[in-house]
Amino acid sequence: MIHPTPTKVLLATTLQPLVVQLSGSLARGAKLIDHFLHHEPPPQQMATFERELSTLLRQVGRRIVAWVLHHLESDDPDEVPSRLWCKGQASRRRRKHRTTLATLFGPVVVWRRLYEPLLPGRRAIHPLELPLGMEAGGATPALAERVGRWAAEHTQRQVLEMGQHDHGVHWACATLRQLLSRLRAGLAPPRQVTQIEQVVRWLHQARASSGRFQPILAVGRDGVHVPLRHKVWKEGATAPVSVLDRRGKRVGTVYLGQMPASGQTTLTTHLTALIQDILQHVDAQSLRLVSVSDDGYHPSDYDHPVLKTMPAPKRPWCPLTWRRIVDY
Repeated sequence: MIHPTPTKVLLATTLQPLVVQLSGSLARGAKLIDHFLHHEPPPQQMATFERELSTLLRQVGRRIVAWVLHHLESDDPDEVPSRLWCKGQASRRRRKHRTTLATLFGPVVVWRRLYEPLLPGRRAIHPLELPLGMEAGGATPALAERVGRWAAEHTQRQVLEMGQHDHGVHWACATLRQLLSRLRAGLAPPRQVTQIEQVVRWLHQARASSGRFQPILAVGRDGVHVPLRHKVWKEGATAPVSVLDRRGKRVGTVYLGQMPASGQTTLTTHLTALIQDILQHVDAQSLRLVSVSDDGYHPSDYDHPVLKTMPAPKRPWCPLTWRRIVDY
């Protein structure tokens, strides 16, 4: 049985250099607390105390993260491989390079062993960052998750300003776009699996309901105008997939969306794959398949060449019957 090292032993041995680094911050924190307790705390004083304490805690967090990341890699070159095979390419070890990583506490500077590809024209890598989940711009997974949530509700400029204000991160537009692109690519597979499982559960629930109608699988296509730079508006694409029970009551809906793009081919591909994967798990003949949309170009173009010709995944010789409802 492996027993964890007692905390007191860690603080006196392995973590002793870190404790020394944090002693100054702890002293400043003690002064902040003492000053606040010995003065009458009006609202302004409370606000000042909170802001200064938040700044201090971020500094402590940066020091801890930087210390931990630095100690993940040995300084002794003999303890790391001289050759590395990663992402289908062979690389040779080089000296350590200074790099800045973006964390929830702010930017931290670390020194990383660089590996240079043996073949020309390939980018050098810091292999230790790969298992840590570092994204574009050297963002840690926690910061990347927060930025992804921001991007779903704010404009690009607002996200950049929030990152700078809350986390001291100064990114270019290209860096933010690269980060969001990687997040989207990483979330797409689990997103589709989760949506399929959820819709199939709803269909089983609808089939078990009481009523005189067939359970309904309803698919929609619509557009929404979104603001872009230079006061330009473009049409993005949305696609809800809903399940209705035997009484016509909606059980649930999953959504797909895509930023403005010519032909909306990406949304068409994702929606078609989602429908086909859902029908792989249920008997399509026991469902009423409905397409609900307006009579615009993209919904009509999707209904006729795609839905009308889609075969039943479980019975390829039996075409699916889609009923289209035009809603103005």
